[in-house]
Amino acid sequence: MPDQPVKHEHQSYGAKEIQVLEGLDAVRKRPGMFIGSTDVRGLHHLAYEAIDNSIDEALAGYCTKIKVTLRPDNYLTVEDNGRGIPVDIHPKLNIPAVTVVMTVLHAGGKFDKNVYKVSGGLHGVGITVTNALSERLIVHVKRDGRVWRQEFKFGKPATELENLGPAQSTGTAITFKPDFTIMEKGDFSWDTLATRLRELAFLNKGIDIVLRDERAEPKEQTFKYEGGIIEFVEHLNKSKQKLSQKVFYVDKETNNHRIEVALQYTLDYNETLFSFANNINTHEGGSHLTGFKSAITRTINNYAEKHKLLGEEKLSADDVREGLTAIISVKVPNPQFEGQTKTKLGNSEVKGLVDSVVSEALATWFEENPAVAKAIISKCAEASRAREAARKARELVRRKGALEYSTLPGKLADCASRDPTLSEIFLVEGDSAGGSAKQGRNREFQAILPLKGKILNVEKARLIKVLQNDEIGTMITAIGTSIGDEFDISKLRYHKIIVMTDADVDGSHISCLLLTFFYRYMPVLIEQGKIYLATPPLYKLQKGKVAKYAYTDEEKDAIVKELGDNVSIARYKGLGEMNPQQLWETTMDPEFRILKQVTIEDAVAADQMFSVLMGDEVEPRKEFILANAQLVKELDV
Repeated sequence: MPDQPVKHEHQSYGAKEIQVLEGLDAVRKRPGMFIGSTDVRGLHHLAYEAIDNSIDEALAGYCTKIKVTLRPDNYLTVEDNGRGIPVDIHPKLNIPAVTVVMTVLHAGGKFDKNVYKVSGGLHGVGITVTNALSERLIVHVKRDGRVWRQEFKFGKPATELENLGPAQSTGTAITFKPDFTIMEKGDFSWDTLATRLRELAFLNKGIDIVLRDERAEPKEQTFKYEGGIIEFVEHLNKSKQKLSQKVFYVDKETNNHRIEVALQYTLDYNETLFSFANNINTHEGGSHLTGFKSAITRTINNYAEKHKLLGEEKLSADDVREGLTAIISVKVPNPQFEGQTKTKLGNSEVKGLVDSVVSEALATWFEENPAVAKAIISKCAEASRAREAARKARELVRRKGALEYSTLPGKLADCASRDPTLSEIFLVEGDSAGGSAKQGRNREFQAILPLKGKILNVEKARLIKVLQNDEIGTMITAIGTSIGDEFDISKLRYHKIIVMTDADVDGSHISCLLLTFFYRYMPVLIEQGKIYLATPPLYKLQKGKVAKYAYTDEEKDAIVKELGDNVSIARYKGLGEMNPQQLWETTMDPEFRILKQVTIEDAVAADQMFSVLMGDEVEPRKEFILANAQLVKELDV
């Protein structure tokens, strides 16, 4: 991307290019249809709609800098140095084009391929929805040598479009405050926005994206990656041992489609594969991912056969992806998104284009880097042998009934209900807590599985070792779905899987190990919101016959204030310190317990975090601990 916006004078972008498809009605009545939800996720979606408009200007070659500012009182500003939204009068509606863009659903330049050859955004509803769900929105446009301003309230114009005087440059700035009569009260998160803006900077090399916080603790961070997705791969592999330092990269435009791929092999046992279409993370994959997978499998096998590196052996698609970190990013003129969450690319032509581009470039790269090619093929062959051993182990385990739930483990105290939607299982740390939980539970719908000690860290182990681990085998059997390629959600025996560990450092570590297992081998359970963390109390406060429990230090202080002096405070170190009745009252009773649902807000960030915290490399983990140590208020030693 050049330093200055590239001007393409022959492409006009004015009021007549803004196409009106339909009116704005239902957004305020049914916001979930447009932004997914009204919670903190929906709140950030309002910001993404404004950011996506600026990114589209950058993709079109007109914008090099985007600035996102978090302001006090829940205001957020998105500013760019693009062309500026058109301000001339719309020929059909007889109002300024900027007003049309802000108030008419499905109005924008994205529907005209002369204006935007490629654009992000899933539904094309864009900034209109942000405006409709804002208490106040102000747009400033620098265009045609003037600065223009218009203000909106609850989606409707509050002022006319005003000419504020001369302007030296061009661009758009949108400042808005969400309408908290519709949106749930919440704050914009620095971390959430930084993660998304970093991702966008990786996917659009050379664009300068600045995030600034002007709230209580002012700070600023700039995201700019001249290396684009090469640096994205390096970022993801920061905490991994690399097979070689070289990153394969191809960037090619063909048939109006831009195909960009970067990959690097590591000594990991998991694959880290992310695909994007028009900057949208296609969590469910699609045609571009299918084309990529077939290309690398075929190219690696062809090279191995040509150089006689494998004998008669053929590597499978799974074998060639062990330890692979790859980013596939395509820019498509007319993307078709499908799948359950509309994040699967359906364009059939993309498969062949990605396949041919990657095959050709990777074959050349292997010939130019034979040592790297041999190391990769050796790693893939080792993966193939390990996979065959795991298959045999799985057969053996299956014969013993461990991957089926026909024979349930002896230490599982199952519930009476056979309806998975009503049933829940507690994975409990330690036998003593397991005993209390078994006595205190509601046997009708609550199952208890005590776990002994710390389970295997699956981040550092191959599948065969995972299958041989007793505690994991017991868990797989109890849950019923099997794992990996054989995972079957229809066989899930409990719709709530609740991790219940001590509220101390060891308990947190056990929770991390269990979450790592679920993320790597049963990710669908996390995606579908089936995994929960129990929240045992930290304190029991007693005064006379009155006993109360506190789950946080703040809660403890409030109860002390409420009960007055001479309150006895007991700090719980573990679940085993509670009798069955106390465990039921505080941690297991659906009426009073606090459950934290485990979700994946951002798969890229989650993948990297598991690698940092649970992987082999010590240095990135040390950096993370040092950077975040000040956030830990109190540490039990």
